[in-house]
Order: sequence, then C-alpha cells, then structure tokens
Amino acid sequence: MLILASSSPRRHQLLQLAGLAFTAEAADLDESIQAGESPAKYVQRLALEKAQAVWERHKATQSEGLVVLGADTTVVCDGAVLGKPVDRADARRMLEMLAGRTHQVLTGIAVVSRQGLFSEVEITQVFFDLINEEEMSHYLSSSEPLDKAGAYGIQGYAARWIPRIEGCFFNVMGLPLARTIALLAKAREGRSEAQPPVSRLAAL
Repeated sequence: MLILASSSPRRHQLLQLAGLAFTAEAADLDESIQAGESPAKYVQRLALEKAQAVWERHKATQSEGLVVLGADTTVVCDGAVLGKPVDRADARRMLEMLAGRTHQVLTGIAVVSRQGLFSEVEITQVFFDLINEEEMSHYLSSSEPLDKAGAYGIQGYAARWIPRIEGCFFNVMGLPLARTIALLAKAREGRSEAQPPVSRLAAL
C-alpha cells in the first residue's frame, strides 16, 4: 500500500501519470524554515517529516507492504527561499525577483517503509524571461500564483516566461517522477543506505 503524504493536486496528477495506485493524506506540519538551514536540507527535512508523520498514523494497522511517500518543493533565487506567496503583493515581489534571471527548484523526496527511511533531493535550473506589466497584472488577477512556491507553475500561464530548463521538468511541477520511482523501488527492496524508522526525525 502506497500513501502520498501530500494534498497537492499536482503530485496526485503526477503519480497517476506514472500509473501508481495510492491513497493520499496531508501531514499537516509546520513548514517554517529553521535558522541557518540550507534550502536543500530544508526540503529534505520536510519531506522526511511528512512521510514519517503519516507512517506513524498507519504503521500499527498496516501490513509489511506499507510505504509512505513525502515531498516538499521550494524555489530558490540568490539563496533566498521562495515559498507560497501570502497574497498578490507577495506574488508580485517573487515574480519580479525571478524575471529575467535563472533560479533553482528543489524538491526533497522521502520514503518510509519497514525497510527504513530513504531520501533524496532533486534540483532543476529554470530560466525566466522578463515579464511585461500587462502579463504580470493579468496573471496576478487569477488565483494561479497563490498556491505555488515561487508564485508560478511551469504547467500553467507562467510557461510563457520559461524558455528553457536544465533538469527534470516534473521536478518543477513538484515531484521528480523518475527519481521518485527509483526511490520507491529502493524502499520496497530495502536497498542502499536505509535508516531505521524513528519517532523523531530530528534525531537523523
């Protein structure tokens, strides 16, 4: 049994695209970045905490086949972590920071199974064109930027500003599919660098 520890419709869509059968439930955790935490450590920690939180809810009632997948995605520009905007003004601030520049999208993925904990981080370089005011205003008048890290989704209206990327397209959507499938295989088979499930991920 595979559980996705996320309510993200984009991650649901991507797992369905990959042909995986799963159920989903949100972990409902504090997603604040910790003082001095690097972006890569941040997304990896949150992915692990999400997977572990859902695992703890189900481990006593599920069979040996229980597997929980957690993921967290953030946008990084000049070392600054850009999460979901709090309002349209914040979304404008983020888009103005990204316009005409290159930034990184980082996704932490983590899997918990009875074989242990497995986690990795995927990084994609995203190139943004300049954004004219008419397009900016049109985009900000919609609800699209408000539920996405960095205030944009590569699969939506903002695609017009992205001439190219280097790395995994699906990572920018929120889940690097090929790497996720490989990590799930490791977890089911107990291969490579597993750590035993623990109650507090802070101990990792």
